[in-house]
Amino acid sequence: MRGRVSGPLAPVDALRVRAGARHAAHDEAVVECPVALLYNGQSHAVMMATPHDLADYALGFALSEGIVATPAEFALVDTVVHDGGIALHAAIPQARFDALQSRRRSVNGPSGCGLCGVESLDAALRPVPAVAPARPVDAASVHAAVRALAGLQPLNARSGGVHAAAFVHDRGLLVREDVGRHNALDKLIGAMAAPGSPLDPHAGFAVMTSRASYELVHKAATAGIAMLVAMSAPTDLAVRTAQAAGLTLVGFARDDGFNVYTHPGALRG
Repeated sequence: MRGRVSGPLAPVDALRVRAGARHAAHDEAVVECPVALLYNGQSHAVMMATPHDLADYALGFALSEGIVATPAEFALVDTVVHDGGIALHAAIPQARFDALQSRRRSVNGPSGCGLCGVESLDAALRPVPAVAPARPVDAASVHAAVRALAGLQPLNARSGGVHAAAFVHDRGLLVREDVGRHNALDKLIGAMAAPGSPLDPHAGFAVMTSRASYELVHKAATAGIAMLVAMSAPTDLAVRTAQAAGLTLVGFARDDGFNVYTHPGALRG
């Protein structure tokens, strides 16, 4: 690693107005900075992300975007901190690099966008892989995960502006946070696939603190996650993509219930 990565939160000053009174206040804001992803020395994408859990992000992005097929094909060789952002340099097999060049994407996207800069409509809507059927999950487990996640977001608790992605498994929740919901899921996928991780993507389900977009469903399916629970609404393309992938898609997950949009057989109770 070259240079020093800033923390995920930054101090900011504010004028706080409450009930007609005004006073100076100090807040913490989530850091949002350009993060470049390079493969074999070639720039591939620049995303606005939170500089936290970057090794997980680099691996998860490569897996969820189909740049590599397995963690063994990926090596993060350098992290370079520039004045304007952070560059993540990775090495991938030559065959993967050649395939990447043939479907090259030039992404310069804001934190809420996973498709900005795609050069063709065909590249925007890549075929979705099929996932193995989800293991049956009790409705009570979905409610418990949603409630538990609220207390497992330290960056959001301090800034109020961070998305979270969690994988719910037998021993609890694995959580990753980022200013962008796509980035949070990539970080989670990378953490699950990291060497030494005991987590099986089929032995649990993912929870997102956001709406369910097409790309979140696509990333989850690519990672082999068979159930995705979102706290807000799905898009129509997300529903159609989940149906095609065999993925159980849950939306509007709240304390009082949720909606199951695809493959409801995975939910019990």
